[in-house]
Amino acid sequence: MRVIHVGLPQGMPFLKNTNKVQPLAKLWDTKAQKNGQRNTVYSVNGDKYTGEWQDNKKQGKGTQIWKKAAAIYDGDWRLGKREGYGTFSKLCPKTNRYARLYSGEWKNDKKHGQGTYYYSTTAVYKGEWRDGRRSGRGRMYYDNGDIYEGAWLHDKHHGLGMIQLANGNRYEGSWQDGKKNGQGRFLFWERGQICKGLWVDGVCKCGTLSDYGRDDAPMPSKSPFPKVGLLDGLSVLMEAESTFVKMLF
Repeated sequence: MRVIHVGLPQGMPFLKNTNKVQPLAKLWDTKAQKNGQRNTVYSVNGDKYTGEWQDNKKQGKGTQIWKKAAAIYDGDWRLGKREGYGTFSKLCPKTNRYARLYSGEWKNDKKHGQGTYYYSTTAVYKGEWRDGRRSGRGRMYYDNGDIYEGAWLHDKHHGLGMIQLANGNRYEGSWQDGKKNGQGRFLFWERGQICKGLWVDGVCKCGTLSDYGRDDAPMPSKSPFPKVGLLDGLSVLMEAESTFVKMLF
């Protein structure tokens, strides 16, 4: 009786078991990846974030609380930074409640776009922001009752704007680095007078002063301004202005 041994053809590979067991450290790391909506994530320093994630970065809607700074941000995130629309608040020690400081648009973790900032209960800015500073068109309500509306650049009045003082006086014209610079007119409401001319560093260097609304002014001058005639008043004014224009540039 012959015994025949049946085996695999020569050269045929053996199948290997590919179901490898991953190390626990790798499994934990995979589970720790933050994507989508997650529960509150706490940091070692006490900060915490509740919201959406993408590839381990804050992305979408979320709320961040900074423990040391006693501040909170609630709004949009992109790539781990505040971007979109959101509200930033600080904890008030007296009331132990969060008081809103800024509501508006953000970009690259800075105030950028349209937004409102509350410096105090009476001092408020509403308007445009660029890279965290007031720049563009905006209106500022000051604690002393003054109101400025116009152009801003790097947190200063810059360009065309108007400021209404608490006493009723008003300036309309050009600004530069937070000061009246260029052509403008200042209305002295209490006296019923108006000054029109060229301003340099907040001072009118040359121009005209005349009555304006004198009959309705609470404290008008005893007598109106007399009319002064010059053969060529415009040329005199232009010559004077040319002297001070050089100071602006």
